[in-house]
Amino acid sequence: MKSLRAKPLKDFLKRVERPKVELIFILQDVEDPVNVGSSFRIADACGIKKMFLTGISACPPHPVIKKVGRGKDRRIKWEYAEQAADVIINLQKEGFTSCALEVTVDAQLYYKVNYPDKLCLVVGHEDHGVTKRTLAVCDMRVFLPMYGKGTSMNVHVSLAIAATHILYSKNVT
Repeated sequence: MKSLRAKPLKDFLKRVERPKVELIFILQDVEDPVNVGSSFRIADACGIKKMFLTGISACPPHPVIKKVGRGKDRRIKWEYAEQAADVIINLQKEGFTSCALEVTVDAQLYYKVNYPDKLCLVVGHEDHGVTKRTLAVCDMRVFLPMYGKGTSMNVHVSLAIAATHILYSKNVT
């Protein structure tokens, strides 16, 4: 079986129905430029509307973001803001529901949630996660179950799993 490349690959992917969801990523204090660059690639793959980099998040131009993200920082609309909570509050005024990807006492399993059509997905710092201030303004919290001995995954991996599930769940009828 031959793998598809270039134009045949693009033609093949055009046959897939696009989910009817407006998705925004908010990266709060994501320091590692590898996580940020990978998030740009995930954002492109998911067709997100915009990405916000907040706090101490690594920002373009950065050589690692450019390399890992394969230049997607030039394709994806992004903006820097000091406080993730302020971004979330403004997006809520535009009708977006905010969802933190974080383990909290009230967090739901990510695959058991009925996601709205306008959603901002929030991920946090590699070690500290999403801050209490940001969690306080989020409408919901979801988590990825961990069945091994570890308690977390890389930020960009978690973001990819959750975002892909959210998009897929919007295409299932």
